[in-house]
Amino acid sequence: MVPLFPLPNVVLFPRVFLPLHIFEPRYREMVRDALAGDRIIGMVLLRDAAAAGDVNNPAVFPTGCAGLITHCERLPDGRYNIVLRGLYKFRVVEEDRSRSYRRASVEMLAEPDDADGLRAARRRLERLLTGTGSNLKLPAGMDGADLVNALSQYLEFDPIEKQALLERQGPSDRCQALGDLLEMRSLAGGNFRLTPAQ
Repeated sequence: MVPLFPLPNVVLFPRVFLPLHIFEPRYREMVRDALAGDRIIGMVLLRDAAAAGDVNNPAVFPTGCAGLITHCERLPDGRYNIVLRGLYKFRVVEEDRSRSYRRASVEMLAEPDDADGLRAARRRLERLLTGTGSNLKLPAGMDGADLVNALSQYLEFDPIEKQALLERQGPSDRCQALGDLLEMRSLAGGNFRLTPAQ
């Protein structure tokens, strides 16, 4: 069982770091339990809470990303500052609501490796980012999948756009979709900014 941390505006991607501030009592309990176990928390994006009809357990998207707590600071009042590192994409199979926080049995979703497709999609992505006056510096030596996942998480897109990127079939497909989003943003006169830390 994986504890679920549903948020309305955060999507975690594999192999990307995410800082979080934990203050609600049920999620403090979740972090304590995770630290006593395998240190894994499943991040899921909330669907429209108003339409979900369940204030305590609003509907979530079934695809999320499991993260490992790599850093934890417990504050004197019981809150936590933690850092998650994305491990793997998953699909919620069945929820367990027997605790104060939600848990689920999940199915790990493997991401196909298409090295040639990813190289081509990355070249297009780099052209889009450098040809728009963006001040983003792309590390040339960074692994292609890591770069795509980091950009997907940290570029300033709507949460639903990030969720759509997470649900793509692997880094090559995600890179192509990311390029499409950037191209649309560029045509609309937008720029590419990083989202602030959570």
